[in-house]
Amino acid sequence: MKLREVAHSRTGDKGNIANISLIAYQMEMYPLLKERVTAERVRAWFGEIVQGKVVRYELPKIGALNFVLFDALGGGVTRSLALDRHGKSLSSVLLDMELDEHAPGVQPGKQEETTCRENPLST
Repeated sequence: MKLREVAHSRTGDKGNIANISLIAYQMEMYPLLKERVTAERVRAWFGEIVQGKVVRYELPKIGALNFVLFDALGGGVTRSLALDRHGKSLSSVLLDMELDEHAPGVQPGKQEETTCRENPLST
């Protein structure tokens, strides 16, 4: 099952940092997203596109995950030669990820050290 079947996404950018939100269509699917879409797996999924770390923030009250991808835009809008300098297409790339528990990189139940349980700005 592709991620796009259970969630939608939005992307933003600032400098050389991309921000991708992943929002479950139904709250019942949030635990699956939380378990299978880890920061480590997102980093591996984007391969050479993301040169820095990936940090995941969990937003359980709205059934969403937010990923911050550092060094992901080839230097940023004013420096990158990429066609998509803002990284808007990164959300589509993420939504193509398989959620199957047997897919490469999936380790059910494993929590990454780059995961924040709550968004620190939500207080």
